[in-house]
Amino acid sequence: MPLMQIIRRLNPRSLLWGCLGCLMGLALFLAHVPISWAITPRHYTDLDFAPLPTLPLPDMTHFTLANGISVYLIENHNLPLVSGLALFRTGERQEPVDRVGVADLTGMVLRTGGTQHHSGDAINALLEQRAATIETDINTVLGSASFSALSEDLPWLISLLAEILQEPIFAQDKIDFAKAQLRGAIARRNDTPREISQREFAKLLYGADSPYARTLEYTDLDRLQRQDLITFYQQSFRPERMILGIVGDFDVAHVRSLLQQQFGNWQGHPDVPPLPDPPPVYPAQAEGVFTVEQPQLTQSFVQMGHLGGRLDSPDYPALDVLNGVLNGFGGRLGNEVRARQGLAYSVYAVWSPAYDYPGLFVAGGQTRSETTVPFIEAIRSQLERLQTTPITPAELAYAKDSVLNSFVFNFASPSQILSRRLRYDYFGYPPDTLFRYQQGLARTTIADIQRVARTYLNLNKLVTLVVGNSPAMQPPLESLSFAKSVTAIDITIPPPAS
Repeated sequence: MPLMQIIRRLNPRSLLWGCLGCLMGLALFLAHVPISWAITPRHYTDLDFAPLPTLPLPDMTHFTLANGISVYLIENHNLPLVSGLALFRTGERQEPVDRVGVADLTGMVLRTGGTQHHSGDAINALLEQRAATIETDINTVLGSASFSALSEDLPWLISLLAEILQEPIFAQDKIDFAKAQLRGAIARRNDTPREISQREFAKLLYGADSPYARTLEYTDLDRLQRQDLITFYQQSFRPERMILGIVGDFDVAHVRSLLQQQFGNWQGHPDVPPLPDPPPVYPAQAEGVFTVEQPQLTQSFVQMGHLGGRLDSPDYPALDVLNGVLNGFGGRLGNEVRARQGLAYSVYAVWSPAYDYPGLFVAGGQTRSETTVPFIEAIRSQLERLQTTPITPAELAYAKDSVLNSFVFNFASPSQILSRRLRYDYFGYPPDTLFRYQQGLARTTIADIQRVARTYLNLNKLVTLVVGNSPAMQPPLESLSFAKSVTAIDITIPPPAS
């Protein structure tokens, strides 16, 4: 009798009880397995790992449309999905000084404010129906439009993206709604001490009026009108200022044809003056100790540092290894300041460069109010130790492994690789920047770590900010070995105009 006929004649209940019986028998057997059969756990130091493989970069197609749009395409047929990113050469740092906030507001309403053919609410409904996304934004250094959809909807997605980028109307009701959201953010900006410390520290280093640190106020929002957004859009969102990348399940030739059809005839507004160049960066404070009083806190939020450098510095790989020496569970700050001395909830010190302007070197963390001064002195002591005493070979190996092992996760998917490639293009970095960085890491020596620590960490010019309860800080901040004085910072939010 065929097997399927036998199965059909069996009683389903008999089958169920038979399966349960088998499972019970297996459980009894496993319960009597000798413990010696189990695998003995191995200590992590006894584990052997193969060397990291070379990063497999996918094939990438690059071309430029006649109107100046630079396009990067990566085919990836693993899933029936597509996603992409468009970058625009603009940013908050290029907005007029008397129109602070116009970039942020333009980025928000570009997408939500609708187009000549679809309202913002209609666009929301269309995207929801197809489980697709299109989002726009303008931050300090660039404008962007990100998007995703099923691959079968790619022609429709590109058409809608082109409509949003080329024909926005900036509906007044959506401008009013975005302003209300930003007013709420202003009202809440002093709610968390971490946000206070990061914001005020940036002001101390870059300057309160610098586009890299300034804060939006109610009066700034009240000043902005719809025409301001339209003008900033016309200056920023132009084909020659656009870099577009798409990755996913598609045919390159087909997508190239779609882009030519939807974006090929786009021209900028000839009568609108170009955006100004980004302003230069100068250190606002050379040194000093500053405090923001928060009497409700039982711990201090500390930031100390100075202006840093750029990612294209030839010493950045060595500085990144220096970060690895200081940070993490095996780093010096965690081992010494947090674990051995018990002074920190969290502690770090990071050389954090930017692409085309000076970034920051910042050290700090969180500590109990009464241990604020010992915590700050302990961090300084570890930084001084880097400058005076060479690190050990074990520390160098640990730091290199930490940096390299974490770095590869920035390229775990084709979309991550595409995003990085677009940013290299945007900021004028060579295409092989990634490999230069890896080679620099491999070449870094113990002597390099001490050299960059001495060269780039200016411990005599540290700006120190403490957000906390000053009366509970015993000894007081004035007792710091490097404190000439302590300056209080007022973070009161200016009220809106009546």
